[in-house]
Amino acid sequence: MNIVANWFRRYFSDPQIILLALLLLILFAVVITMGSMLTPVLASVIIAYLLEGLVSQLQRAGLPRLASVLLVYLAFLLFVALVLLGVMPMVSRQVTELVQQLPSMISVATNSLLELPGHYPDLVTEAQVAELIDMLRVETVSFGQRVLSWSLASVVGIITILVYLILMPLLVFFFMKDKELILDWFRRYLPKHRPIVNDIWRDVDRQISNYVRGKAWEILIVWAVSYATFYSFGLKYSMLLSLLVGLSVIVPYIGAAVVTLPVLLVAWFQWGWAPTFIWLGVAYFVIQALDGNVLVPLLFSEVVNLHPVAIIVAILVFGGVWGFWGVFFAIPLATLVQAILTAWPIPPEEPGCVSP
Repeated sequence: MNIVANWFRRYFSDPQIILLALLLLILFAVVITMGSMLTPVLASVIIAYLLEGLVSQLQRAGLPRLASVLLVYLAFLLFVALVLLGVMPMVSRQVTELVQQLPSMISVATNSLLELPGHYPDLVTEAQVAELIDMLRVETVSFGQRVLSWSLASVVGIITILVYLILMPLLVFFFMKDKELILDWFRRYLPKHRPIVNDIWRDVDRQISNYVRGKAWEILIVWAVSYATFYSFGLKYSMLLSLLVGLSVIVPYIGAAVVTLPVLLVAWFQWGWAPTFIWLGVAYFVIQALDGNVLVPLLFSEVVNLHPVAIIVAILVFGGVWGFWGVFFAIPLATLVQAILTAWPIPPEEPGCVSP
């Protein structure tokens, strides 16, 4: 017990460290226990944080704060209207078409599988093919049941979306307009002398703002370029697939690997092994290469120095706790943890202590 007590006295003797630990515990407790209830508020805070960069640029150009907020807010509402009225109906229609085409796609896949034992008798047996076909049928039935259950619950989902469409824009506007007022209210409950907390916040704010805003631009650019490429090739469900490709950049390493399968499968069902399929695959992999080697270095001026294993663990942990937003903010949250560990003051060892 003396060892534990000495460790606590050594690392938690500074009141600022206790304050920092308390703030982190409160933050994670709120996210874990009330994250689902506060989703509109948290999402509005995130959107306002994303838009703050544009507001700051307009302010640096000489516009007053209120005028900058109004201009950026109107542009945000126009973008939301474009997505809701232009993109979402197209995506919904393509999802419906894809579900309707699934039986014919499965039939084509089944016929191709049945031909494998004749072409490769030493590698594939008829029993293995029959087992695989049965598994595909079971998965198809399960997928149909999930789609049906989703459609039955869509009424509640529509009501929730309508509430969000009214509530979230209002929250975003007030978070942007009254930013300093809200921050001053929080500062009232913090000690005046907090240099460690301020240093950590400045470092994390710089890295998170760079990452989050850069990631938002990366999603939009990859989505637009993928849609233009798929549409020029005449690929079916081009808007749906390009949206998936754009959203895949949220999850490093894993997202690109997962979304490649539906893109290539849809192209293969449409063209088979024709040259168009080969050229589309080449164009898709060029987009992925340009994203990783050109776009990411341009957008992210400050590299988040995290090991790939740490990134994957962060995605699994925060995604399991907070769903989509946890996946989106996995790297910034991991960066926060890293910044705290880096800035955490380590007192000198007491005389007589032996380093491990």
